[in-house]
Amino acid sequence: MSKKKTSAPLRSAVIGEGRVIRNTGSSYIVRLDNGDELQCRIKGNFRIKGIRTTNPVAVGDIVTVAKAADDADYITAIAPRSNYIIRRASNLSKESHILASNIDLAVLVATLREPVTTTTFIDRFLATAEAYSVKSALIINKEDLWDEIDCELADALKNLYESIGYPVFFASASSGKGIPEITSFLSGKITLLAGNSGVGKSSLINAIVPGADLRTGEISDIHHTGTHTTTFSEMIDLSGGGALIDIPGVRGFGTIDFKPEEVGHFFPEIFRISRDCRYSDCKHTGEPGCAVIPAVEEHYIAESRYASYLSILEEASEEAGADKYRKPF
Repeated sequence: MSKKKTSAPLRSAVIGEGRVIRNTGSSYIVRLDNGDELQCRIKGNFRIKGIRTTNPVAVGDIVTVAKAADDADYITAIAPRSNYIIRRASNLSKESHILASNIDLAVLVATLREPVTTTTFIDRFLATAEAYSVKSALIINKEDLWDEIDCELADALKNLYESIGYPVFFASASSGKGIPEITSFLSGKITLLAGNSGVGKSSLINAIVPGADLRTGEISDIHHTGTHTTTFSEMIDLSGGGALIDIPGVRGFGTIDFKPEEVGHFFPEIFRISRDCRYSDCKHTGEPGCAVIPAVEEHYIAESRYASYLSILEEASEEAGADKYRKPF
């Protein structure tokens, strides 16, 4: 009986370690410690071995690269991640998608119009960053388009999120407003930059990193949403040190693997006030002695934040097979 042919073991031709700086869909660009950049693939069994994500390798990963018998370069191992941030995969409800790993900061770019970024989307992003121990901040972009009502809304959002502890910046890539402050804030950090399609991430990056020359898109006149100008995730170096990880725009931000009893931990203001609840396992949905609901009624906690909390709690409860939680007032 003839034996099946097997490929040469990759471990015998290790090239070295490096960081994944770009995902091209079918392959990855890895920058080695010596500065060389290699286009690498991954083995099929590596893709599925014990991993429940759609992309087992993410931009920011520190990986081992080896050369195979076919002279192609392969990623053979991923070093333990210091952190990462994920969201529910768009088309696979039980799968997650890793947005980036080994980062210092996660920044959400939001807009008040063309398109509108909902507070639910903002809160889901911030809660996910909290869940994965990643510091986060908010950039409200396209300030040049604001009218008087928009300015009032922007100030209200800034006051809300800064009162919780999140840095908030106003920006306009076209006028340059806010760019120096944002550039200084990001300097020296590896930052994930996320947002809905059309919020102007590419334009912002072009303003922050002269010479980046990222392609920008137009806003749909019909749907008032943006087109995907970033196709794959990519790390872009900053002149002052650090880097931006630009990812494709997302239309929704689904949470995954949140335990119902932990959701409140990912809303700092809810977590602080929940210490005064009568029961340690209070879900803040009508239990006796709950301290959170009165805080919402008295506007110590924003109703928008509480609504976002309930939506994530319901999602986590459904995932865990528990009963749905409904707003008690």
